[in-house]
Amino acid sequence: MKNIPRIFMGDNLATGVAVPVDRGTMHYLTRVMRTSQCLVFGGGNEYHATLSDDGRMLNIGEKTDHVDPSNNITLMFAPIKRTDDLLNMATQMGVATFQPVITERTNANHINWTRMVKIVVEASEQSNRNSVPKILPPKKFSELELSGLVFADERVAHGKESACAPVGANAILVGPEGGFSDTEFSALDNAGAHGISLGKTILRAELAASIAVEKLLG
Repeated sequence: MKNIPRIFMGDNLATGVAVPVDRGTMHYLTRVMRTSQCLVFGGGNEYHATLSDDGRMLNIGEKTDHVDPSNNITLMFAPIKRTDDLLNMATQMGVATFQPVITERTNANHINWTRMVKIVVEASEQSNRNSVPKILPPKKFSELELSGLVFADERVAHGKESACAPVGANAILVGPEGGFSDTEFSALDNAGAHGISLGKTILRAELAASIAVEKLLG
């Protein structure tokens, strides 16, 4: 079937299981897509599924051979005004975990995290992932373990030299709109964190996050 819908149904899926369907999903399949067939995914796997006659359950069928394109990268980021765009783009790039970090210059403290979860679910459905990234509770910058941490060093745009990310690195920190403070840069430098370049231009925070992920992917 062409353009078959893909729906995230949690991480505990298996062939032969029947999963309850909410009204929104039932409406989407029967009224919008006009089908009883779909693909469901979660936990790294994807399955064929069929809506029951009463529209209340999805009957999980055979597992597909689709390999999850997600990776194991953790993106640590300062919440920004366009956090939704940042999460959407990074989810499409396969990020496994999001760690919000409250920095001195973070000025987006009232994020609707319930809405952000919906955004990463939708981005996962659309980008052919078999898993949905986790969004962890926010941490203060002072709570991070900085030793050996890889971070996006915007000072490179002003002439500072930087090295490449260490081989095997799977986590990176990007700063807020306005960048890290002098105090935070000092803490990163003193702890031996690895600052890497995202290029020689100043980037919007949501774009910087995506390029940071690309740097780790190599």
